[in-house]
Amino acid sequence: MEELMADAGGEGIGVNYGTKGNNLPTPEQVVGLYKSRNIGKLRLFDPNPNVLNALHGSGIQVIVGTVNGDVQRLATDASFAESWVQTNIVPHAGSVTFRCVSIGNEIIPSDVAQYIAPAMQNVDRALKAAQVTAPVSTAVSMSVMGPSPRPSVGVFSDVAAPTMSAVISFLAANNYPLLLNAYPYYAYDPKYMKLDYVLLNSTTVIVHDGNLGYTNMLHAMVDTVYTAMEKVGGQKVEVVLSETGWPWGGGPAVATVEYAKIHNNNAVRLAANPNGTPKRPGKGLETYLFAMFNENLKNEGIEQHYGLYYPDMNEVYHVDFP
Repeated sequence: MEELMADAGGEGIGVNYGTKGNNLPTPEQVVGLYKSRNIGKLRLFDPNPNVLNALHGSGIQVIVGTVNGDVQRLATDASFAESWVQTNIVPHAGSVTFRCVSIGNEIIPSDVAQYIAPAMQNVDRALKAAQVTAPVSTAVSMSVMGPSPRPSVGVFSDVAAPTMSAVISFLAANNYPLLLNAYPYYAYDPKYMKLDYVLLNSTTVIVHDGNLGYTNMLHAMVDTVYTAMEKVGGQKVEVVLSETGWPWGGGPAVATVEYAKIHNNNAVRLAANPNGTPKRPGKGLETYLFAMFNENLKNEGIEQHYGLYYPDMNEVYHVDFP
């Protein structure tokens, strides 16, 4: 595990650490929990200084995000981007391995999406000026995709395409990955899909797409995005699965502890598999489960039921991390 934690990229399994709860453990306790479970990667949605301080010397790789409300200013004010880096990254850069800096979360498509690529450029320049080595990206959901019934015909939607083209151009030029939030749970339609396919639980091919075969929806989603990126010059851009998960309550009948356990253990298994996806074989799919804890300040319903752990750090269900 030490080798994985020292590697600043590539394969591996992480967990999103959301902080929208008023009853969560201290950051020091959380970092201790990550280490006790050999979870070598962590995604943080904002540059929370208490969490980053707790991560000093932990060996845990960190994806850290900018808050969405800062993106427009990061794009239009280079001095603000420099200040953001000096305030939020530089004090921790010697003690924390930054896997990636994410400019916002699921902003594309929106009325501020046009600011994503310029913000990425300004933050990237500021990081390089500060001599901090960290890729810069943004996290997108499957809502950037247009009608794509099969991975081989993946295409960005008309409304997202201009922004995604600019983003992919930047990523390709710098050899940075795209962060993708993909949830088979939300795409599940029992009329047309086998539950095993959505739970990543099948060992046989369920969807045939030309010469490629898919046993699970997660790989199909990722490869659909790969196809769309190739069409806008992103042939060498990699996908990091920055979120995937399954709610264990608060919603429809399929939101159960049993199904969440099956899905997330299978996601860990797929991340550890060096074969990768059918379209991009030969390298494991770096994956971050959502999320470490149930967060009681999120919207009621399934949003409060994604945690692997209760706030008292007892497991909701067990996930076999490598």
